[in-house]
Amino acid sequence: MMEKPTLDSSEERTWLGEGQSEVQLATSPDPTGPNDDDRPAWDSKIQYVLAQVGFSVGLGNVWRFPYLCHQNGGGAFMLLYVFLLLIVGVPLFFMELAAGQSIRQGSIGVWKHISPKLVGIGYSSCVVCFYVALYYNVIIAWSLFYLGNSFQYPLPWEQCPIEVGTNETVKECASSSPTQYFWFRKALNITNSIEESGEFNPIMTGCLLAAWAIVSLAMIKGIKSSARVMYFSSVFPYVVLFIFLIRGTLLDGAIDGITYMFYPKLEIWGNVQVWRQAATQVFFALGLGYGSVIAYSSYNPVHNNCHRDALMVSSINFMTSVLASLVVFVVLGFRAKTIALHCVAENLGVLNLMSSNGSSQHWWPSFNVTDPNSVSLPEYRQWYHEHGSTLGQFTDCNLEEEMNKGVEGTGLAFIAFTEVMALFPASPFWSTLFFLMLLNLGLSTMFGTMQGILTPLMDNFKLLGRHRTILTVFSCALGFIIGLLFTQRSGNYFVMMFDDYSATLPLVIVVIFETISVAWVYGTDRFLDDIELMLKWRPPVVYKYLWKYVCLLAMVGLLAASLLRMVFKGPTYTAWNQTAASEMTLEYPGWALAMIVLLIVFASLPVPIGYIHSVLKKRSALDVPPQEGPGPEVHRKLYTKCNSTDQLDSNSHPAPCEEDGVRPRTSFLPVGNEQYRLLPQQEEEEGEEEEEEDTGV
Repeated sequence: MMEKPTLDSSEERTWLGEGQSEVQLATSPDPTGPNDDDRPAWDSKIQYVLAQVGFSVGLGNVWRFPYLCHQNGGGAFMLLYVFLLLIVGVPLFFMELAAGQSIRQGSIGVWKHISPKLVGIGYSSCVVCFYVALYYNVIIAWSLFYLGNSFQYPLPWEQCPIEVGTNETVKECASSSPTQYFWFRKALNITNSIEESGEFNPIMTGCLLAAWAIVSLAMIKGIKSSARVMYFSSVFPYVVLFIFLIRGTLLDGAIDGITYMFYPKLEIWGNVQVWRQAATQVFFALGLGYGSVIAYSSYNPVHNNCHRDALMVSSINFMTSVLASLVVFVVLGFRAKTIALHCVAENLGVLNLMSSNGSSQHWWPSFNVTDPNSVSLPEYRQWYHEHGSTLGQFTDCNLEEEMNKGVEGTGLAFIAFTEVMALFPASPFWSTLFFLMLLNLGLSTMFGTMQGILTPLMDNFKLLGRHRTILTVFSCALGFIIGLLFTQRSGNYFVMMFDDYSATLPLVIVVIFETISVAWVYGTDRFLDDIELMLKWRPPVVYKYLWKYVCLLAMVGLLAASLLRMVFKGPTYTAWNQTAASEMTLEYPGWALAMIVLLIVFASLPVPIGYIHSVLKKRSALDVPPQEGPGPEVHRKLYTKCNSTDQLDSNSHPAPCEEDGVRPRTSFLPVGNEQYRLLPQQEEEEGEEEEEEDTGV
């Protein structure tokens, strides 16, 4: 069987000198990377699994997946999600795990190892990780704020405050709700639009400083310190989710919530935007493109079963999304049922006032209007659709409409859930438990995000690798200083901007180039060969076609759909209007659109810059004339790496490692202390043959 040509052969490498052999280049340590012997490692397999699960399972599993599942067909969306997870998510996740584990470097070193022209992929990953870390820690700061306010009874968002001078309810709160007022006015003190910056929010600034301090202390000793925190931050959210699920199933309306969640609407499969949303959720749920998956797997032993890890972590991630969705919808079902029954009671109050002169009318209901507890929601809605809607004095108490309110993103955590917990007995306990869960979910993802920045930098810059503590503290301090942008009164609008636009397109671009580099630059057969050396067995050949065609086409399609949506729909954001006490959708001003474009361009720019720099460096090296000097002519011999099982015997002449006429290939695995043999080299003169001599090195 013919071997594939070496990736970094003469066209990828420049000889350092006339007499320097390839084996010296291959075995010499990387001057910019750390010594692999000094590289830290996980203390146990469970540490590694908790770290990967903690990074991939984040806030999106709790407040993004349930929303998408309900809005896009319930069970039908879940089937679509599983389908895309199997054919796109798991193969790409496995690819990143295998690359990091085999090369044992961060994202910069991995793609630089395949080809120096691809080094920009790793730098783009670092930039996007920094974007995400900036606004993700703001969400952790919000959770700290709510956690601190949970130690009060009653909870501060249970009732509207009273104005001191007039003894009347604050108008903004009366027109909205106590939870919305506390979120927008007390927590954020938000402006009416992104164009009104406002002063800094001192409380949120302090919470953001505390959040960065926690991250810095947990990361200061590398994976040794963060792994210990993972034992709690990765496991505790599951304990809380199960507690909430058990408590939620006992609530009135829980079954209604689960029904709305899982009711299948198969017609959504014909909607392109639903496919886009499902692919995006798969993409972000597994943390593809950040470099964090690569960084974590680089601390594994070479023969770790990364294929099993890919299947296990992906399965845990999906099951967590389902568990979180169950919790969300039993709680939201209870909330919607409570609001709908309150609506019925108000309408029955109107009927009570009309009882003296309306009870003889044909539209008068058959149920007892004096006892709201005896009237069910279906009974009232049936009467409303038959008669009440024509009278103009009554409202439709629609359970599904209430289910759709405040279900996505921060609205779910800081408005809808807080409203429900205020209805629970011992509400401070449930509130404390919930925001502790959010805090731990955010921190475990934050640790992985920061690892995606620090590991590549320390692996590729010797100076930074020697000063891990200083680099960690400096990175966190820089993140806090830039993060002050989000603690202005308009800061929430910038959080939405970063969340919607700073990561999505650059990450998709990064993963597209990752897939191209493995599938088409390095070659899927060679990649599978190297994985076989690690795992001692060969993964199914289906991965070859998934990487080369399915995953690549899916990522290109996702990029095209995202770009088209952004161009035709136009970037918008949701603002809170203090006068109207309601949310409204606004278009970004021109300077904000320019900021969005710059964020995307700046994150994507390292890829072409890295390619151009590599090409120019190669040309400049070729233009250097060879040094001429006296001395005997040195014939350069090519070396090839022997298999680890082929041990050289100093007292015997080993057989050549490669067959005659076959070019050796460069392994994807890192070069360590393996043994090498000289390849026989034919003389250029035709017809002249010399006896080949094998030399053990």
